[in-house]
Formats: sequence, structure tokens, C-alpha cells
Amino acid sequence: MDWFNLFIVSLVGLAVGSFLNVCIDRLPAGLSLVSPPSHCSECQTTLKTLDLVPVASYLAIRGRCRYCSARIPLRSPLVELTTGAIFALIWAGYGPIYEAYALMGYAAFFLAILVIDVEHEIIPNVLVFPGFAVALAVASFWPELGLARAAIGAGAGFGILLAMYLIPGAVIGEGDVKLAAVVGAVTGFPLVVVGLAMAFVLGGVIATVLLVSGKRERKGRMAFGPFIAIGAVVTLVWGEPVLDWYLTRFLSL
Repeated sequence: MDWFNLFIVSLVGLAVGSFLNVCIDRLPAGLSLVSPPSHCSECQTTLKTLDLVPVASYLAIRGRCRYCSARIPLRSPLVELTTGAIFALIWAGYGPIYEAYALMGYAAFFLAILVIDVEHEIIPNVLVFPGFAVALAVASFWPELGLARAAIGAGAGFGILLAMYLIPGAVIGEGDVKLAAVVGAVTGFPLVVVGLAMAFVLGGVIATVLLVSGKRERKGRMAFGPFIAIGAVVTLVWGEPVLDWYLTRFLSL
């Protein structure tokens, strides 16, 4: 394994994670990603270059603003570390091929969606619509996917979640329906079904754990977008083996 390139890819992932934090902070509020420059949300002081080094700056200033000592959310370094780790894992598994770059981009996209939905319980159209367009464009150049399979996957994902959304009392939101279409465009058909199935299973397990532990009321709302995002990323990496296992194990009975 080329450890030097793996290290460089990890650093790129950290930097991308830093940008994702900007997206997570600003997009839900409808703010520009470029103006004003990065600043402390408490004292409004513009941050210097040394304040923006991923993870290292957070550790150096012990999680507090250098200028007013306001606490910096732990989410910031966690997103950076997670992105760096995901990029490294994808590079280690695929190497320098264009599919790996596409997977890194998708992973970053879904990570931003996950955190925004957890923190704000919204899935911004400003992310979903461009993401859908990019997914269809990428599918056109992805031999194993193709535009037709991506379009069918998008329709299937949208239709499945729309049906769930129309059920009275369902926990599915409009943003979830649109995100499912993106997942379908990214994974294609039939892998979109695998991704959504994973989302429902994972969401059900987490909801049950929270109910049993008393941390969630039976009718309390829980964001479903994060589970869709996780299901999408897992399907992108391991969807084909999972689908083959299912078809071999259950359809042969």
C-alpha cells in the first residue's frame, strides 16, 4: 500500500471535512458559503489561518475560541476526522480510480446531510437538488451504473418514500422523499432498495433502543435523513455483496 498517498488523501479528507462544517453551519440558515469569511459565532472575530487548521487548531486552543473563549462544538473536529477516515478507507479499498473520487464526493455529501438533519431536522434543497443533478451526470460516465439504471433507481427511491410519506402519522418528511430520489440516482436500481431497507432497519433499531432507554417518547419525532444517508454510503461500498447474499440465501429456498 502507498502510505504516503494514503496520508495525503487523509489530509484532503480533513480539509473537506472543514468545508463541510461551513456548509452545516451556514446552509440551514440560508447564508453564503463564501461571505463573510470564517468567524467566531459568538464574538464575530474573523478567524486567522492558524485557527482553521482541521483538528489541530481545535486541539491547540482546547476547543475554545482564541479570542473570546466561547466553546467550539465538538462536532467540528468529529466531522473533520470522520471525513478524513472515510476518504482514507475508500482510497485503501479502491485506489486512484475515478470511482473512488466519486465515492468520496458522495460520502461527503451524505455526511453533510446527516449532520444537518440531526441538528436542524431539515434536508436543505440547496444540497438535494444539485446532488441529484450531479448524481445523474456521474451515472452517465459510470459503466456499472448508467443513466437509465440511475433514473429508474431515482424513481423507485422517490416512489417508495412518497408512499411512506402519504401514510397518515408517518415519520417520513418531504426532505426524506427527495433524498431517497438522490440515493436512487447514486446507487441505481435495485441497489436503492437495499439502501432504503438498511435505513429502515437501522432506524427501527435506534428508535427501539431510545424508547427502551426512555430517551424518546413513542410518538416523538426522530430525523430519518441520517439513516437514509448511512444506508446510501453502506450500499455504495457493500451493496452488491449484500444484494447477492440476499438473493442467494432467500430466493433459493
